[in-house]
Amino acid sequence: MKKILPNNTNPITRLGMLAFLWIALFSSTLAQRRGGGGGAAGGRTAPTRQAPSRPATPSLPAASSRPATPSRPNNNSNNDRSRPDIGNSGNRINNNIGSGNKNIGSNNKVNIDNSKKNVNINVDNSKNIKVNNNRNTVVRHNSYRPYTRPPYRYGGMNFYCHGPYFYHPYRPFYWGPVWHPWGFFVAALATTAIIVSIENQQYHYDQGVYYMAGNGGYTVVQAPVGATITTLPEKTETVQVTETVNNYYYGGTFYEKSDKGYTVVPPTAGTIVENLPEGGEEVTMGDQKYVKVGETYYQPIQKDGKNMYEVVEVKTEDKDQ
Repeated sequence: MKKILPNNTNPITRLGMLAFLWIALFSSTLAQRRGGGGGAAGGRTAPTRQAPSRPATPSLPAASSRPATPSRPNNNSNNDRSRPDIGNSGNRINNNIGSGNKNIGSNNKVNIDNSKKNVNINVDNSKNIKVNNNRNTVVRHNSYRPYTRPPYRYGGMNFYCHGPYFYHPYRPFYWGPVWHPWGFFVAALATTAIIVSIENQQYHYDQGVYYMAGNGGYTVVQAPVGATITTLPEKTETVQVTETVNNYYYGGTFYEKSDKGYTVVPPTAGTIVENLPEGGEEVTMGDQKYVKVGETYYQPIQKDGKNMYEVVEVKTEDKDQ
């Protein structure tokens, strides 16, 4: 500056020149700043704002990653899989199991219905058995032995017996482990059992006991009249029917000798036995007590000092007239 402004210059002039120079420098600097600022602004408006990256917004659809929204089902499936751990779907599974239980319940109902049908079948069979039992328990009249004593009358019924009434309490007799009372149930039969057919009805026989097949096993029934066996069971007793005719008695069943062996027959009036099977009951008729086994009445008597039972012939008053 000293070179530009000579020493002999007027101070006022020198100040004006300095001011001029300062303004010039300031203007130059300002211009540079504006120029630089403009460049910066231009840089701002530069592709950064318009950033074709925005048009890249089409890249959203282009982002075929969206169709990867199928990934959502994947996520859901994973969530569903995780749900059993949480317990939600587990509850649903439990509900399904509950409905399964309902189904099972309905199956049980079907089984119950079937069991009812089976019960009905059993009832029908028992009716058939009862018919056969009636055939067994209808006492045969003994025309060879007329009654010498008047019948005991009670309730319109006449009870005919040969021996005098002698009460003694009913005590069922036990014929051993191979014998079973009527109504006894077994799941399986011994290999010694045989089949006996009477009037298109099959029975199973084993050692003096008769069975009918039923639900899951076999039930002991009264011996069907007409059934024939070749060998009598052990402990069979001989009982007198008339002076010349004998029957064979075992476990409440009477047999008669036949061409093919021994055939089951109804009890004959007046027959005396020592023992009665389990399943009987004492019934009171007026002032007398009888033991009723099936539909057969037995009068307690005493013979030769022993307590015995006589088969009673029962008639209604109408039949007697």
